[in-house]
Amino acid sequence: MQTTRMTSAFSAGQAAPESSPSRLWAAAVFFKQRPLGALAAGIILVFVLMGALGPFVAPYDPEEIGVAKKYAMPSIQGALLGADQFGRDVLSRMLYGIRISMLVGVVASFVGTVAGAILGLVSGYWSGKVDAIVQRIVDILMSFPLIILALTLLTALAPSLPTVIIAIGVPFIPYGARVVRASTMIIKELQYVEAARAIGCSDLRIIFRHIAPGCVALYIVLTTGLIGVAIITESALGFLGLSIPPPTPTLGAMLSEALTLLMFAPHVAVAPGVAITLVVFAFNILGDSLRDVLDPRLRGSG
Repeated sequence: MQTTRMTSAFSAGQAAPESSPSRLWAAAVFFKQRPLGALAAGIILVFVLMGALGPFVAPYDPEEIGVAKKYAMPSIQGALLGADQFGRDVLSRMLYGIRISMLVGVVASFVGTVAGAILGLVSGYWSGKVDAIVQRIVDILMSFPLIILALTLLTALAPSLPTVIIAIGVPFIPYGARVVRASTMIIKELQYVEAARAIGCSDLRIIFRHIAPGCVALYIVLTTGLIGVAIITESALGFLGLSIPPPTPTLGAMLSEALTLLMFAPHVAVAPGVAITLVVFAFNILGDSLRDVLDPRLRGSG
């Protein structure tokens, strides 16, 4: 009975693409049933727009030094979020920092989970020696805490935007591998996969045409949740001075520079701190909401 239900669910998922009105209706239902998820999606959209439009709407050059504006407090007439110890506009630097954080978070989580998903598909489908080798590699990667592995990779590579993405993405490989492997081992035993095997479909066609689509829902939930982890990891690396090197502003570097200013210029740290908190909160809530919607066992739960 369970196999029949899963086969039917997969067949429904493989149906022809829905029309635009159907997708709009599904989005409206999601927003109505998951108000926190809708709020999180709205926050993420705002941050995406801030990152994309930052260079065009930033009131000042983020590296422009103004001695007369040192430690300037937030003001409608002047700097909206104040200025730092070098007189640089905090709002302008935060807009550029959000752009970097969003880019690193999305790309690193996508790269890491895609690589992990491919390993999980191969490992779960072929099992045996292939599965044993892949899982030992996964075990090695998971034996290191995320931040330690990222620091190790950055030590071996010169800090730059691509190397930061790689350093954060590699620790995500085990997550994608484990999640997709578990789904693959269930899906490969279903009747439609056995039918595809019986009519002579190649292993690669079965993996990527018949099994991979069944893992998409879990993959979306996993990737969405890991974006927040990637953003906070990049901020931690920036705080330690191991992220994208100056003069490029990042939220973590802004917090690090503001550490000694908390007593007499706390506004310098508030803006990047609130930005990091909000965006990570939004991605975590959105991931939880998507999990509740996409996991059949949780549908109908409040």
